[in-house]
Amino acid sequence: MVGYEFMGAAHSQAWRTVNRVFELPARVRMARICGRNAGKVADAADRLGWDAYTTDWRDLVASDDIDVVDICTPGDSHAEIALAALAAGKHVICEKPLANTVAEAREMTAAAATARAAGARSMCGFNYRRVPAVALMRQFVAEGRLGVLRHVRAAYLQDWIVDPQFPLVWRLQRDRAGSGALGDIGAHIIDLTQYVTGQRITGVSAVTETFVKERPLPAGSSGLAATVDGAGPVDGHGSVDGHGSVDGHGSVDGHGPATGAVTVDDAAVFVARLDDGALATYEASRFATGRKNALRVEINGSLGTVAFDLERLNELEFYDATRPTAEQGFSRILVTEAEHPYLSAWWPPGHIIGYEHSFTHQMRDFVEAVATGADPTPSFADALQVQLVLDAVTRSAELGSRWTEVEPALAALAV
Repeated sequence: MVGYEFMGAAHSQAWRTVNRVFELPARVRMARICGRNAGKVADAADRLGWDAYTTDWRDLVASDDIDVVDICTPGDSHAEIALAALAAGKHVICEKPLANTVAEAREMTAAAATARAAGARSMCGFNYRRVPAVALMRQFVAEGRLGVLRHVRAAYLQDWIVDPQFPLVWRLQRDRAGSGALGDIGAHIIDLTQYVTGQRITGVSAVTETFVKERPLPAGSSGLAATVDGAGPVDGHGSVDGHGSVDGHGSVDGHGPATGAVTVDDAAVFVARLDDGALATYEASRFATGRKNALRVEINGSLGTVAFDLERLNELEFYDATRPTAEQGFSRILVTEAEHPYLSAWWPPGHIIGYEHSFTHQMRDFVEAVATGADPTPSFADALQVQLVLDAVTRSAELGSRWTEVEPALAALAV
């Protein structure tokens, strides 16, 4: 695995757990973890359960005893690592969004197709697909329980950069992150809604905004990692492997804090049309004061509605319009039964699971696919399609919200 901060820790927990929970056709050995700072990656290896560590990801790609390379780095390094790993015959799982640009995503998708012919599989890590309530939501749509889909509305709201004194970390720099709230959390709701509905976004009209355009530079670093007032590292939203931590007071010659430009969006809002005619609205913001990790999706159809809220992860709301009028109303489905997706391996009914379980389910599906020679999903091609939507949103916003068609990806992409 390359990377050991927020996503690295989440992926490590999943790799440690997956064979202890699920009966799988292969066993995972956590061979090596990579980070730039030898001391920090050594500590991470011990803390997260890896056998060994390295400071050069090329060591992983060149090692004969490694079958899978898991990429948990900022987006600007995804393409280089993935292309090298696929060329070396490794299976690859790469965190979302797949890349920082459409061109990189296309190159990665083409490389994945070539590698697949030689037996190497690849997958992009959109973990919310693996929440049992989301999988049940998709099942309801696929079974026709909602009838003809008419509306999709999705929002992903956070507030971790509301403070204008929060430092200029890598997620606020376009050259590292590709985009801001749009790519960081907007990518999740784009993928999730397309996955659940089985429909693709074909066109968008968008507006984006950067509310705080200058932020303090973390002292003693390039602005890629920070602590705030010496209180320890910022959470996984604003740290990057191997760059260390700084005191957050960032001053130049004692004359006050140095600042740098925020080069990504703080919020993105867009309307969209899906390929079977449904209308959709999307909102992604890291400035929604009071909202910590608020992802909500609602789908309205001719026969009913389903709604999911990540902050009520074990529940699904369902409105069945086919029932007698006197019996209609939203019902709360507690998604903890053994019959529900993924849950037969966990606890008795009513014993809830959490955020981290979505990553364990992701690794289960990946290991099972690789071990049986199947194609894991979402594929790089699926992730490329999300990248094309991100690109269309960006172009629309730059053109004053002009309606913008989503560029076609490949001839056929499996959702």
